[in-house]
Parts: sequence; C-alpha cells; structure tokens
Amino acid sequence: MLTIYHVPGTRSARIIWLCEELDHPYQVETIDFSPDYRASPEWRALNPVGKVPAMRDDGFSMFESGAMLQYILERYGDGRLRPRPGTAASAKYLQWCWFAEATLARPLGDMAHHLFLKPEPERIPAVVEDARRRAVLCIEALEDALAKRPYLLGDAFSAADIMMGYSLVLGRRVGALQPEHETAVSYLEHLAERPAFRKAFPN
Repeated sequence: MLTIYHVPGTRSARIIWLCEELDHPYQVETIDFSPDYRASPEWRALNPVGKVPAMRDDGFSMFESGAMLQYILERYGDGRLRPRPGTAASAKYLQWCWFAEATLARPLGDMAHHLFLKPEPERIPAVVEDARRRAVLCIEALEDALAKRPYLLGDAFSAADIMMGYSLVLGRRVGALQPEHETAVSYLEHLAERPAFRKAFPN
C-alpha cells in the first residue's frame, strides 16, 4: 500500500488530499519532524535533504510533492484530475502546478523561515517584506486567472488546484493572503468545502 510520511500542515497534505479525491487506498506515518530525526540516516534515506514529504509505493520511495502527485495520477488516476497529456489544457495544467510550488510557494517559504522557523536572532524583517511583495504579486496574478472561473482550468477541479490550495493555506498562515484578496480567499474557501481537503487539513 502507498505510504505517505506526513507532518500535519506541510506539503504531505497534498498527497493525502489527492488520494482522498481519487479514493485510492493509502496509509499515513506521521513522523517526528525534529532536527535530529530529519538529520538521521533513516530519514535521509527517504529524503536526502531532510524535508517532507516522502512516500513509498511498490517497493520504492520518492520525495517532492509535485512529483508524487504526477506519479499517483499516472499510475492510479485513470485520466482523472488532469487533462490529456500533450494538449493545450495539459500545458495550462502543468503551468499552474509549477506556478503554485516554484513561483508562489518560494516567497511564502522565505516568509515562514523569517517569521517563525529560524531562531529569532537569525530572522530578518527585510527578507519578510521582500518575500511578501513577491508573494502578493503571485496572488494577484492568480486572482486575475480566477476572475471568471471557479478553478484553475475552468469549471472542473484538477490536481493543479490541489497544488495551489496548499500554497494558499501556507499563504494564509504567513499573512501574505489577506482579506482584500477576495477572489483568492473565496477560491480557497471553496476548495476547503471539499471532503478530501478536510481530510488533508483536519484543523
């Protein structure tokens, strides 16, 4: 069975969310995310940089949440939650998947590190403000895209919305996503109504 190594509130939630949407069986191992465990040979064998998520399936392990989603969809998705590869719709799907992680989540991660993850003497307010500016630019671009449609690809929910949904949860946590971002907030609230979302983010 597919095993998801999970820390609540982290990117491993994307994998739980996807499996719930697909009704695909999985098991969760909630791990100790202390620095000592993340540096241990046991964990580094699953994720060589000591981060989450990681996953095991069919005798092998992998890391990177976006890659895990792609693998699960290719192996178990039966064409669900993504457009047919090689189409214009698939190109847009890939664009939004990687925008969510590579473009939006990066400044959000910088904010998180300098707001509460780093030891207080190492936190730099100027880094937070620069990252906030970059994150808000991304959120505004997302709002433009969602102005006339409920999901990233139109009327149909896709795994791109799973990728983006986690990034917006993080954006809300660090304070980049604000009430004035009405379209993005409404989109996240709409995603949060899905039962699979509630399984991935129970609190």
